[in-house]
Amino acid sequence: MTSTDPAIHLTNDQATATVHLDGGRLASLAVGGLELLVTDGPKPTRWGSFPMIPWCGRLPFGKLAFDGNNYDFPITSGDHANHGRTHLQSWSVESASDTELAIRTELSEHWPFGGHVVQTYTLTDNSLTVLADVHAADRAMPAMIGWHPWFRRDLGTGGEAELSFTAESIYVLDDNDIPTGELAPVPEGPWDNCFVGLDGDPVISWPGAIDLTVSSTFDHWVIYTQPEHALCVEPQTGPPNQFHLDPHLLSPGEALSGSMTLHWTTSGNISPTPKR
Repeated sequence: MTSTDPAIHLTNDQATATVHLDGGRLASLAVGGLELLVTDGPKPTRWGSFPMIPWCGRLPFGKLAFDGNNYDFPITSGDHANHGRTHLQSWSVESASDTELAIRTELSEHWPFGGHVVQTYTLTDNSLTVLADVHAADRAMPAMIGWHPWFRRDLGTGGEAELSFTAESIYVLDDNDIPTGELAPVPEGPWDNCFVGLDGDPVISWPGAIDLTVSSTFDHWVIYTQPEHALCVEPQTGPPNQFHLDPHLLSPGEALSGSMTLHWTTSGNISPTPKR
């Protein structure tokens, strides 16, 4: 295994997870031979499950005021800088086995504060966990962590995906779809909103095929159900625009850590995945 491998496969008798070093993303998750993720898209933010670091969601107009200085970041979606930088960067392998992979990238390109990120993917017979550690270098900096998985609505067998969750409230959006910090009751979907106060982990069910629970150490969830072909359940450390609302600050040398776990159960007619 070398750091130049374009794709790395974690495998066991139940599932195969494929991680791309280009973007540090989970590019595929096949359980019992069924692909759960959207595996391609017109842009890097439209497929797989990618890390949102060092910020999540829209950074309004690509601007950040921090510690007495103003910073501008590349505009990547509409008028805004979307989903951080690490999904656009190359990652290198720190360690690898059949069922565990640790990868690293430096926070350097278009991020003035330095630092680095390590993601660790761990595959078991019924789950995949990804852990992220964001390390500040010799400067204080704001930081966020999140993941943006694109789940298929149709697996080719069983029923179409059904999402179940209950939340207390959502963040109110301004005219640019940026959270204002105000909370409101949950409206009817479809949604592209950040939710808080969930009373349990979100569950995606493909009736007759697979039930998937998405759990996390984080307590903010962006739920995106507007696309016809997919739905997104995105755990993150805070709401989009957190840098301007209530930023989490790392001191020099400090780290921010957290994880997301995808845990599945299958119906009796789903076969184990053959190892690659």
